[in-house]
Amino acid sequence: MKRCLDLVLCSLALLILFIPMLLVAIAVRLTSPGPILFWSMRVGKNNSLFLMPKFRTMQKNTPNVATHLLTGAQSYLTPIGGFLRKSSLDELPQLWSVLLGQMSFVGPRPALYNQDDLIAMRNAKGIEVLLPGITGWAQVNGRDELDLEQKVRLDFEYLQRRSTPFDCYILFLTGMKVLGREGVAH
Repeated sequence: MKRCLDLVLCSLALLILFIPMLLVAIAVRLTSPGPILFWSMRVGKNNSLFLMPKFRTMQKNTPNVATHLLTGAQSYLTPIGGFLRKSSLDELPQLWSVLLGQMSFVGPRPALYNQDDLIAMRNAKGIEVLLPGITGWAQVNGRDELDLEQKVRLDFEYLQRRSTPFDCYILFLTGMKVLGREGVAH
């Protein structure tokens, strides 16, 4: 059921968001040198690795670490990077990962391949069995403002409570958070 919902939502989103995605791609290309997309190595279901696309919001020379570990993260942003992050428009290419079945709309955010602490904490709670999501329970409860322990606690709560109605509730809350631009640190 979850996969069918993902495919239906993804198809609708791609139809509705095609023009805005095209405009963002053009804006990224025109405002900074480098590729339009940034392909990030992420940890998926059962700790498998996959490449997750995002619209590029950081300069080409940015170290490949989690943003919260990046000293002076603001200085690495492209001219439109801050806007793309605050509006969550940088996340739209992840629809590709949903189409491929590497991600779902709702699930724990996929860890970077080098976030060993987060990966270990999730494995200890059995969270690695979940397909990662574009949004999740932790994202609607604080996003960048949460420390790792809080994120893992919320991811574990999602594991225990997961259902189609709960996913719909998280999607609704995500829409409210995105419109209010809440919880984005960089």
